[in-house]
Amino acid sequence: MQENWTFEIGEEPLGNEMEIDDFLTARKKELGIFLSFYYKKQGAVAENVSVINTLLLDGKKSGKLTLSFNVVYFNACLAIHEQDHDKMVLKFKLDRENRKLDLIGPYWPEREMDEI
Repeated sequence: MQENWTFEIGEEPLGNEMEIDDFLTARKKELGIFLSFYYKKQGAVAENVSVINTLLLDGKKSGKLTLSFNVVYFNACLAIHEQDHDKMVLKFKLDRENRKLDLIGPYWPEREMDEI
């Protein structure tokens, strides 16, 4: 499984690491939804997302960023409400012509069905 998320960047410049950090910090809820896709099979969601660092590569068109967040496990029937802290490294591509910022999550292999 590998998840992708695209942000419309509008008229924001996003020319350096700080501007990308600020852009993503303003969209914490959307980042939480994106990261939650990785934890949905475990019954958890991602909250309180923050950008730790950003590294621009390839002529400021792509790079990597590290996100820090809380993983919250909640199940009212089983009286579960636990919280862990995690980090994730994402790749991003900045498409200035189409005014988009694409985030590409890590590849997490999924277990296939067992043979009988």
